[in-house]
Amino acid sequence: MKIMIMAGTSDAGKIIQGLSSRGAVDILATATTRHGTDLARTSGADKVLEGRFDSVELAKIIRDGDIEVLIDATHPFASEATRNAIIASETLKVDYIRFERPTINLPDSDLIYKCPSFEEAVGQILQILDQEKNIPGRIFHLAGVNTLHYLTERISPDLIVARVLPSLYSVKKCLELGIPNGNIVAMEGTFSRDFNRILMEEFEIGVVLTKESGPSGGTMSKIQAALDLDIPVVIVTRPEVAELHGKKVFHDVKSLCDEVLSQ
Repeated sequence: MKIMIMAGTSDAGKIIQGLSSRGAVDILATATTRHGTDLARTSGADKVLEGRFDSVELAKIIRDGDIEVLIDATHPFASEATRNAIIASETLKVDYIRFERPTINLPDSDLIYKCPSFEEAVGQILQILDQEKNIPGRIFHLAGVNTLHYLTERISPDLIVARVLPSLYSVKKCLELGIPNGNIVAMEGTFSRDFNRILMEEFEIGVVLTKESGPSGGTMSKIQAALDLDIPVVIVTRPEVAELHGKKVFHDVKSLCDEVLSQ
């Protein structure tokens, strides 16, 4: 069976491992970053393409590779990639399966502010900083380097601490946006509540900005660390993709792999 997996996440890596270890499959993976490409390759993908592909380009890849099943395991916030995948699969009548990370139950706290977009999240942060004159002004950005510009467009980069992947792209992006060297925390992985708390204390964080990426994104440990220190947390909620209505959506890697291999 020839399978295409839109990858780049740790979940996609687990799916690739699960499929390649249990059946006679040929896996073509796509990823938008070098980190995602390396992860897909080390997880067992037979071939990996790096880049951002629109629906037409995805359809060509599917057609050229004689793909039978398209698995969309992209990040919950990569809504445009999901739409492109659905369009391409429908165009070629290829089976589409979505892996969606489980959501988390947010703690009941007055320090948690949920926002539907990054634009609104920045507005909320400005309100918090204006109201809470007694807290330090540094903002801990834990939402991916490609969303950092929402902050720097309205808030001085000197007040922003960004934790990003330790890649040339991420660090260069921070510097281009004016983030001081000392405010760039280049680290890979999910981190414990204690470690997150230490970082927040060390950088004298006043507000945390993150997004609801699910358990595998380490969202809860970030939130818990902030709440331990009475730091407000602004959370951008997941975008809804209307095109997913009626599609096969799995929240468990094993169940998804069972479904694919049963075909």
